[in-house]
Amino acid sequence: MSRTAGNIYLARAIRDFGDGFVAILLPVYLTALGLSALEVGVVATLALLGSAIVTLGIGLLGGGRDHRVLLLAASALMAATGIAYAAASDYAILLAVAFVGTINPSGGSTSIFVPLEHTVLTGAVAPLDRTRAFARYSLIGAFAGAFGSLLAGMPEWLAPLGVGQLAAIKLMFLAYAALGVLGGIAYRRIPAAPRALRSKAPPAPALGPSRRIVYKLAALFSIDAFAGGFVVQSLLALWLFQRFDLSLTAASLFFFWTGVLSAFSFPVAAWIGSRIGLVNTMVFTHIPSSLCLMAAAFAPSVEWALGLLLVRAALSQMDVPTRSSYVMAVVTEAERPAAASVTAVPRSLASAASPVLAGALFAAGYTVWPLLLCGALKILYDLMLLAAFRHIRPPEEQA
Repeated sequence: MSRTAGNIYLARAIRDFGDGFVAILLPVYLTALGLSALEVGVVATLALLGSAIVTLGIGLLGGGRDHRVLLLAASALMAATGIAYAAASDYAILLAVAFVGTINPSGGSTSIFVPLEHTVLTGAVAPLDRTRAFARYSLIGAFAGAFGSLLAGMPEWLAPLGVGQLAAIKLMFLAYAALGVLGGIAYRRIPAAPRALRSKAPPAPALGPSRRIVYKLAALFSIDAFAGGFVVQSLLALWLFQRFDLSLTAASLFFFWTGVLSAFSFPVAAWIGSRIGLVNTMVFTHIPSSLCLMAAAFAPSVEWALGLLLVRAALSQMDVPTRSSYVMAVVTEAERPAAASVTAVPRSLASAASPVLAGALFAAGYTVWPLLLCGALKILYDLMLLAAFRHIRPPEEQA
């Protein structure tokens, strides 16, 4: 493993550990401040929308700049976001912080860091190791996020010591800020791009022969992201709190195990992908997970609901390393930064639109509809992806 890849893995672990607990604590914190379910959805939507806009800016600027510098700037923004959330209580200020900050209500799947990390990681490994590298990258992030979810129970652990819930959550936001600093230290250890290469690089990344493929993938990925926005981790936690009166400690334990199952699925996805292909792996593991989510909406008990959601967790993320590897494989080396950004931005924009709709459905009492819409739209995406890309194979799959 190269030094560059190792530091990307370390930074991903630090970042996802923080995302693991703030994604669960965010709705608790906002409702404790007096916000309604609809207002929580608005905050989640603005957070995802802001992430999309910043990611687009990085995509436009990243071609002629050192990716390490951009990652360091993103880490500084993460630290500032944690401090701002800990200090803010006014709804308007919270909306502004959500829009410009890095707090991720989806638990790590949508982030301004991801396109940059994908580009750096792809250049740091050999082509034959690409899918395994992305599986390892996703595995480390999922484990870190799972352990971060466990830490979401900290406010309840501190209650016997006389620490109030709001005060404890503010301390957790400060811990998130500290993780931003630690992530920046890891990024700083990535070798800087040679000055000569930076000076000759174009001012913005460009798509050439792969433009049509990238745009079509971006459109399909946006459908998947829009669907996922109905059940981002913060809103799924809210559904469990409202439907089954789940405690914060129980929710943090549940999300820990969903993270563990997702983590173990990543190397399995790489193994399956090497045998049946990356596109087939994305589709034929995704559809059963969506069916489990739709079934959970009608679960008669909390045990059935959590069981179905755990099965979903074991399957739903197998497309993550395979999707990342596929995008990097079907474009030329020069197009990778642009491809990473162009496929990420529509996902962020699409995922930003649905949490507010889910919040409105929750507020209106239609609590099962976000889960049903998420599952149905994801199945539609899978079928369209299979139809459009089953014959477009990465180099390692071409006989």
